[in-house]
Amino acid sequence: MSRLAAVDVGTNSVLLLVAERGLDGVVRPVREEADITRLGRGVDRTGLLSDEGMEATLEVLARYAALARADGARALVVIATSAARDARNGAEFLDRARERAGATVEILSGSEEARLSYLAVARDFGAEAGAPGLLAIDVGGGSTELVHGSGDTVLFRVSLDIGSVRLTERCVRSDPPAPREQEAVRAAVRAALARLPTFPRGARAVGVAGTVTSLFAIAQAIEPYDAGRVHGGWLSMADIARVRAQLCALPLPERKLLPGMQPKRADVLPAGALLFETVLSHLDLPGAHVSDRGLRWGVLLDRWETLA
Repeated sequence: MSRLAAVDVGTNSVLLLVAERGLDGVVRPVREEADITRLGRGVDRTGLLSDEGMEATLEVLARYAALARADGARALVVIATSAARDARNGAEFLDRARERAGATVEILSGSEEARLSYLAVARDFGAEAGAPGLLAIDVGGGSTELVHGSGDTVLFRVSLDIGSVRLTERCVRSDPPAPREQEAVRAAVRAALARLPTFPRGARAVGVAGTVTSLFAIAQAIEPYDAGRVHGGWLSMADIARVRAQLCALPLPERKLLPGMQPKRADVLPAGALLFETVLSHLDLPGAHVSDRGLRWGVLLDRWETLA
């Protein structure tokens, strides 16, 4: 069996997947790791990756590269998203990653990020050609991708500059967020969604990435985090509203202690919850299925034949 590895360097987190494909053609995880390094801290305001964010991310990236090699991965694909593509000093980060981790980092466009996230969702959630299809909603730290497709075909994709970190930095000054700040987050999301097309009724919505999986883990009090219990779960609007209200009522030290919470995500999750709730409300959806397998999975599924 061949093994490959992918690292997703996001605005908020860094994710590793080492996977292998058996004779049956199914790609299965060998190792999955996640750490929150906040590469994109301050990028929305300054247009630059901070030294602190780069150093924390490079340390994790070097460790992940070593783990992938130790696991026998034949190739390592490292991709970076919103923070790196927005920052004026993104090239500096790429150079330092090559020096520290021996890895070449590709900065994905928002459109390509959306396509690859959809590919992972389509593989696991059974989009059938000719049906209303799938609607993937990938809520990141710096951007949110919405992709509608049928089967393996992407019919519409967009990357919006709204994410849990970006909206927290733009709109939130109080802890917990004041009502006016919560409404500012909602207003920013509604403004970003204003020009979206109308999606077919009956499309299967799937929420992707750490904001969505964290909301589900908190809603179900899953402690410690268990990807097997999270992936494929259903997150209703009632559950989202309940968790969002809780997040927006508790100060940060108490939010960190919630069962299912990743403590390093606790400062930005209220904005992430408001974002996801507003998106689903705008699209008149009753909730969404939950995917623990996002961009890193899509990258390997897309490139397996050329890399293995």
